[in-house]
Amino acid sequence: MHAINIADLSILLIEPSTTQLKVIVQHLRGEGVSTIEGVGSAADALKLLQTGSPPDLIISSLYLPDMTAVELVEQLRHDPKLHTIPFMLISSESSFSVLDAIRQAGVVAILPKPFAHEDLKNALRATIEFIDPQEISLEHYDIENVRVLVVDDSNLARKHICRVLNNMGIVKITEARDGKEGVELFEQNQDGFELIVTDYNMPIMDGQQLIKHIRQVLGNSIVPILMVTSEDNQTRLSNVHKAGVSAICDKPFDPHTVKEMLYRVLEPD
Repeated sequence: MHAINIADLSILLIEPSTTQLKVIVQHLRGEGVSTIEGVGSAADALKLLQTGSPPDLIISSLYLPDMTAVELVEQLRHDPKLHTIPFMLISSESSFSVLDAIRQAGVVAILPKPFAHEDLKNALRATIEFIDPQEISLEHYDIENVRVLVVDDSNLARKHICRVLNNMGIVKITEARDGKEGVELFEQNQDGFELIVTDYNMPIMDGQQLIKHIRQVLGNSIVPILMVTSEDNQTRLSNVHKAGVSAICDKPFDPHTVKEMLYRVLEPD
């Protein structure tokens, strides 16, 4: 059971539109959230973050007067004092390339504008999972001894994935910057990993090629492979399934969904 509830969250809301800010605040109030600080620009947000107590969650629109949310979250991720604050995006933007940049930076949720209240509630629950993690309990594994290979070309995405896994009790993590490096690390010790977590779109060797190499070239059909990707092309995802992936998880890397998938791939019936 979590020590913190949705109503306990303190939230910094960045929204240039006064009308939209009021709408979002109303939805948050509907979930019992009372500690909400609203600002209209990234500069105002950064000033509050540097001078006051950090919030439990930042919720932001994509296009701000002085920078985009992508630029803001990347700036936060490189700040030692602010890099762990969960970030949620609310935007009407539908461009894959635009949204992918913020997915790679590691956010707890991306909501459309307008959003359904239930979607906001689920995103707030994901935030609770992130800031008050519950260690996963497995029947066949001691979670602290589960060895995981994380493969992603985005340093920010790797950090986010590793943090989510750490929060679940998984601490033995090896990182690779692309599929080629991931394959080389796996080839060095095939029995050294109980799980591989990989991105799809990577230079040199992508996630599908990594899976095919492990399954077909190395002949390893046992190690579970979880793909974490923002890819939405169904033909490509179908090819990933055919290559032998164990499960596919969307970015953002939702802790609750990941737990369910880990149970499925590590504790098969």
